[in-house]
Amino acid sequence: MERDPLRENRAIIDRADAEMARLFAQRMAAVREIARYKRDQGLPILDAGREQEVLERNLAHIQDEALRGYYLRFLKSTMAVSRAYQRQLTAFDRPAEGQMLSVDLGENSYEIVVERGCIRRAGDYLALRRRAFLVTDDGVPAGYVQAVAEQCGAWEIFRLPRGEQSKSFENFRLMLSRMLACGLSRSDCVIAVGGGMVGDLAGFAAACYMRGVDFYSIPTTLLAQVDASIGGKTAIDLEGIKNAAGAFYQPRRVLIDPDTLSTLPPRQIASGLSEALKMALCLDPEGFSLLEEARPEAHLDEIILRALRAKKGIVERDEREQGLRRVLNFGHTLGHGIESLQGEGGLNHGECVALGMLPMCSGPLRERLAKALRRLGLPTACALSADAVIRAVLHDKKLTGGQVHAVLAEDVGRYQIQPMTPDALKARYLACFGEEGT
Repeated sequence: MERDPLRENRAIIDRADAEMARLFAQRMAAVREIARYKRDQGLPILDAGREQEVLERNLAHIQDEALRGYYLRFLKSTMAVSRAYQRQLTAFDRPAEGQMLSVDLGENSYEIVVERGCIRRAGDYLALRRRAFLVTDDGVPAGYVQAVAEQCGAWEIFRLPRGEQSKSFENFRLMLSRMLACGLSRSDCVIAVGGGMVGDLAGFAAACYMRGVDFYSIPTTLLAQVDASIGGKTAIDLEGIKNAAGAFYQPRRVLIDPDTLSTLPPRQIASGLSEALKMALCLDPEGFSLLEEARPEAHLDEIILRALRAKKGIVERDEREQGLRRVLNFGHTLGHGIESLQGEGGLNHGECVALGMLPMCSGPLRERLAKALRRLGLPTACALSADAVIRAVLHDKKLTGGQVHAVLAEDVGRYQIQPMTPDALKARYLACFGEEGT
């Protein structure tokens, strides 16, 4: 009988596939037991050192150089499946009340819990039976931080002075030194409890310390809850340039407790509403109408959820701001320029974003937006020099080849992203705020 190589080799593959299926089931049973152990011990799913060791050990069994690259890809994909399975098995119960949003970013996926009172039940949602490095500032009520700390296996609290000036290289260095001194290991975690400055700095430190440790975010200001809590942008300011050094580093989970907003002054609430309005104007017409017409304080939970859903949809499609995610910079191009010129006691971030949105709108929309801003207690006039603002914009990291990717809004829910020269930005600024700003 004539030999049939095709049939013979297919038979070999069939036997190998059957054996691989058996071994896969055996392997995943072990993965399941490891997941349960990690959950009980409060250990993170990812162990980069262990994965590298496994890769190196198993590659030694493949002598054919042409196959080594393919096997490496196969093994890495198997590890990714294992991690996904472990995350599913160790997922905490969903809140009985409130909402949970999933941010789908592949291996970087995480969940956002929005529930009143969840800060005092952080241990129900976060893996805290380990050492935690809690970062906060002196404007955050101490009771919030202590409530989280007491749910941790061990803790260290690092408290910064409130304000953007704390987002500095020196505080970043000091934070890393304290993390090292308190014995924080790669299996421990960093927790931000506070506003956007705290989250930016803590997240960047978590990204850099020992090449990355688990990071949890518990934003306590409206501005941070609707914006900074989602998307994974972490940074510090450098040489006077806002967010000049940083990294994309997604949190393991985010807890948003709207009850923490009860301690904020009206001006901080208005600053957060500015960011919610920014996202609604571009992405959520119904949400924009809500902010225009309703009493915001009576609808904060809905405003937070709508803003998160809008931003989530963008981040999932463009995690690292290669294109679409630039829409989230609406109001920030000129807004950052205005913000960089503020001294102590000047306008805050949300107020500067409010001003930065106005020149980027069409005439009819600008009038509608200005009315909504005034209703929310946000500014609509700016007397800063146009030349000074544009000079500040030119130092911004978003400038490329002498132009910036500006976001222009024609109507609610309709926007476009286009390159714009400094002269064109200046013309829009002057058309909005007048010649007195020169």
